[in-house]
Amino acid sequence: MTDTIAAISTPLGEGGIGIVRLSGPKAEAIARQLFHPRRPVKKWHSHRLYLGHIRDSQGQVIDEVLLALMRAPHSYTREDVVEINCHSGYLVLRRILEEALVRGARLARPGEFTLRAFLSGRLDLTQAEAVLEVIQARTQAGLRVAAAHLQGGLGQQVRKIREELINLLAQVEAALDFPEEAQELEPDAIKSGLASPRHLLGQLCDTYREGRLLREGLAVVIAGRPNVGKSSLLNRLLAADRAIVTEIPGTTRDVIEESLAIQGIPVRLSDTAGLREAAGDRVEELGMARTKDRLEQADVVLYLVDGSQPLAPEDRRLLKELTGRAGLAVINKADLPQRLSEKELEEATTFPRLRISALTGQGLEDLKQAIVDLASAGGVQHEGEIVTQARHHRHLANCLDSLLKAQNLLGPETPWELVAEELRAAIRELGEITGEEVGEDILDRIFAQFCLGK
Repeated sequence: MTDTIAAISTPLGEGGIGIVRLSGPKAEAIARQLFHPRRPVKKWHSHRLYLGHIRDSQGQVIDEVLLALMRAPHSYTREDVVEINCHSGYLVLRRILEEALVRGARLARPGEFTLRAFLSGRLDLTQAEAVLEVIQARTQAGLRVAAAHLQGGLGQQVRKIREELINLLAQVEAALDFPEEAQELEPDAIKSGLASPRHLLGQLCDTYREGRLLREGLAVVIAGRPNVGKSSLLNRLLAADRAIVTEIPGTTRDVIEESLAIQGIPVRLSDTAGLREAAGDRVEELGMARTKDRLEQADVVLYLVDGSQPLAPEDRRLLKELTGRAGLAVINKADLPQRLSEKELEEATTFPRLRISALTGQGLEDLKQAIVDLASAGGVQHEGEIVTQARHHRHLANCLDSLLKAQNLLGPETPWELVAEELRAAIRELGEITGEEVGEDILDRIFAQFCLGK
C-alpha cells in the first residue's frame, strides 16, 4: 500500500480526548509538517509521546496535542502510524484531519486501518472481525468471547483443522500423481484421518446458537390481555419504573423497548399494548397492531395471564394463535389468591408454565432461567471457542458437508479424484474463515461494517 490514510478514530462529540490517526509511508512526514513540539526534537523516537501544537498552513495554532509515532512494523497496521491526541470537539478534530488531508493523506474508508492490519498479516480475518465484536459487545460475556477471538484462538483452531485436511489431501494427490512411488491409499486410513476434523468442526458448529445469542441478543416480547401485569413485569425485570402502571386496562398504548442482560445474553425486552378482540379507540387499535408486529419478530414470547382470575376465552384464542412459537406461559399475580386452573392453561397451550409475582418479585429468577433455557436449549456456556458470526458458521457447515461427501465416497472402488475435490472444497471453506482464500468482495462487505478510523 503506497498511499497514506487518515481519519478521526474517536466518536464525534465533546469529550476529554479525541484522536486523529494516520497510517502509511508518508505518515511521519505529514506529522512533521503539522506538529510543532514544545521543545526542539532532532529525532522522533517510536512509541513515545511528544507534547506540542498543531498549526495550520498559516502558522495558526489549532490545538495543543500529544503526538505518538509508531514506526513499522511495530504498529497496528504494520505501517508507520501517527496518532494525534487532541481535545475532543468536532471542529478541532475536523480541522486537524483537513490539514492532514491537504498535506497528502487521503480519507480512510470504513475499517481500512484494520483491513491493512489484515493484509499485512498482523491479524487473520477472524481477529479483524473480532475488533468489531469488541466494539459492539453489549455484555461482559459477549466481550469475553470477542476478546478471545481477538487473541486469535478461533483462527488458530480453524487453521489447525485446515492443516490436517491439507495433509490428507497431500496423501491423496501424491497417490494420484505418482502411483508407482507413493504408498497405496487405504480408504479406512483416510476415513480415520477425517474423524478428528469432523468431530472438531461439529463441536464448533454446535456453539453457534449460543454465540449468536451473545453477539446479536434476544428479542423478548411481553404480551397478554390488558391489565395482567405486563408493564409491572417490565419494571421488575429492569429494576426501574420504566412503564406507567395503573389499574386502568389499556394504559400501555405503544411498544416500550428496553435492554438488559440475562446471564450474559443481551435482551431487547418489549412491553406491548394489551390484546383484546375489540379496541376501545383508534389509538389502542394502532397499539395492538404494533404488538402483533413485535410478536412476529420475537425470539421468545412471554404470554402473561392473571392468576387471580379464571382463564379467559380471549387468552385461549391468543395462545392458539401463538402455537409453534417459542414462548412461556407466565401466570402473574402469584401474591393474590389463585383462581386460574393450570389444567385449563395446559390444555390451551404447549408453552412451559411458571408462576411469578411482578409485584413482589416471586419467581423472577426462575423466569430469567427459563428464558435462557428456551433460547439456548439448556443454557449458555462461555468456555472454549464459540462461533458468533453467521459467515463463520456457514463456512464450517459447508466444510462439514464436503467432508461427509468425501467420506461417503470411500469404499472398495473409491473415486480418489472426487475425494480430492471434496477435500479441496473443505479446505477452501476454512480458508474463507481465516482469510487465506477470501475474495475481495467479501473483504469489502466485512470492513464496510466498521466505523471510520478503525
